[in-house]
Amino acid sequence: MARALTLARRGLYSTDPNPRVGCVLVREGTIVGEGWHRRAGEPHAEANALDAAGARARGATAYVTLEPCCHYGRTPPCTDSLLNAGISRLVAAMLDPNPQVAGKGLAILRDAGLAVECGLLEADARALNPGFIWRMTSGRPFVRVKLAMSLDGRTALASGESQWLTGEAARGDVQRLRARSSAVLTGSGTLLADDPSLNIRLPEAERQPLRVILDTDLRTPPTAKTLRLPGSTLIFTAVADAARQAPLRSGGAQIAVVAAVDGGLNLHAVMAELGRRECNELQVECGPTLAGALLQARLIDQLVIYVAPLLLGDQARGLFQLPELTQMRDRWALELLETRAVGRDWRLTLRPQYAPAAPPPCHGADQDAQTG
Repeated sequence: MARALTLARRGLYSTDPNPRVGCVLVREGTIVGEGWHRRAGEPHAEANALDAAGARARGATAYVTLEPCCHYGRTPPCTDSLLNAGISRLVAAMLDPNPQVAGKGLAILRDAGLAVECGLLEADARALNPGFIWRMTSGRPFVRVKLAMSLDGRTALASGESQWLTGEAARGDVQRLRARSSAVLTGSGTLLADDPSLNIRLPEAERQPLRVILDTDLRTPPTAKTLRLPGSTLIFTAVADAARQAPLRSGGAQIAVVAAVDGGLNLHAVMAELGRRECNELQVECGPTLAGALLQARLIDQLVIYVAPLLLGDQARGLFQLPELTQMRDRWALELLETRAVGRDWRLTLRPQYAPAAPPPCHGADQDAQTG
């Protein structure tokens, strides 16, 4: 199963919107075939492993990182392929959260007389596909917010200058996070201040993520750099005026109209639409206003914060724009998942610990500028 997980990771940048899956076939203690899912529309991991094994698959055990599918999609059901190949046992790391499968694949194999087990290295398998799992269970993407700060918790000078707060190694690390994401999102304030590309500049990247801009008042200029790059750009706005939208549509942008809430966009509606568009992992790169709005809306699933060994002083800009707290019991709690050195900087991976209460309203979700 560990080998199957290693194979699945080869699809980290390419399988979207499908999950990353690996499969290993073992017969009499020897690996007779292995494979992984490369990209949507191509054979699944099980089919590739069976093809590699040929006749040696009969009587083998299949180790697969995700329950085999049992429905017709872009490809035939993997359960049919496994049964036709004559495997005798199947070990899955986890159930498929897709409601079209969700245990049905294992039941089909079990009813056909196979020995079936599930749960081996499940935590590792789940960690490989957080976006797919989250979209299938909640209807929205897994939201990862990337931020950068100085050692004193500042993201930019008071003037807004922030390039470059972090070093080259950290910026390369961000490229890899983008490459595994379905979409990269920012606010119009960041767009106007920095004119970011929001694209992937890695030679191993096989696709570009959807570029998403939150722009309540439709301030995005048709000359924005991100509109001139290969791939798709989606602008969320509260402006339904077709005449105001026309220059951006002519420049190749897609536009989705959602309701405004307290001066910003309805962030839950934005996430629901991205889920409908099959976005698994969403990378957010923004300034303090949007970061604070997402946190208050309880829409941040993971924080990735790069800490630079620099001091910017108490007049510089902060990390989150949040309402003043009057009691320590109201503080925002975070669980530290990982600390890692990246070049001269540190990368902190954290998970917000939301209290069991109704989400507060979102405010000003697109007014801020990008951090370093």
